[in-house]
Amino acid sequence: MTYVDGFVLAVPTVRKEEFRKHAADAAPIFRELGATRVAECWGDDVPDGEITDFKGAVNAEAGETVVFSWIEYPSKEVRDAATAKMMEDPRMEAMGEQMPFDGKRVIMGGFAALLDEQTGGTMGYADGFVVPVPAGNKEAYRAMAAKAAPIFQQYGATRVVEAWGDDVQDGKVTDFKRAVKAQGGETVVFSWVEWPSKQARDSGWEKVMADERMKPDPDSMPFDGKRMFWGGFAPLVDA
Repeated sequence: MTYVDGFVLAVPTVRKEEFRKHAADAAPIFRELGATRVAECWGDDVPDGEITDFKGAVNAEAGETVVFSWIEYPSKEVRDAATAKMMEDPRMEAMGEQMPFDGKRVIMGGFAALLDEQTGGTMGYADGFVVPVPAGNKEAYRAMAAKAAPIFQQYGATRVVEAWGDDVQDGKVTDFKRAVKAQGGETVVFSWVEWPSKQARDSGWEKVMADERMKPDPDSMPFDGKRMFWGGFAPLVDA
């Protein structure tokens, strides 16, 4: 099943076009090394949270925009081989020396897909989520996600992906665990919902929130929703 490298980073807003070009130039290299898809999405509707949020996850500064991105591989083995090759690729080294963002505040990790439901179509907008889930609740989380995915698709979503933390390492400045204030025994989930447009997303969410099947039961939630964070993103690169 799909393996995902997930990233969240902060980019100076004035360097948006420079970042887009940087990402577009890197995408063919990732594809050459085995990736099946590279997506870079620019923060559009990224709210502040009471406990956690995307901005805090990367220590975003004034004048910076959060980017939510991922690279898909057909398996972890392909991803690991690609990562090893990247470390020796002079093209990647050169690009690393000219990054239009602070690489020290990027959070990244490897995630194994728990659920991947798709109907096809071009991604025009994406909702990104980062969630702390107790490891013992993995199957309960999978079941909850499997119940919700077709409802999102009924109201216009074209793809729903839930990916379970597999290679999520501690960082020196920022990391996924710190971002959700992960507690002992918790795993980070990286997920997203794709929509054909922002208008479809706004309309779809209104219907999702009104659907009785989506009403949360606080007593059966398999994770702490107060530490989950989310946001809406517009695709910059989708290769």
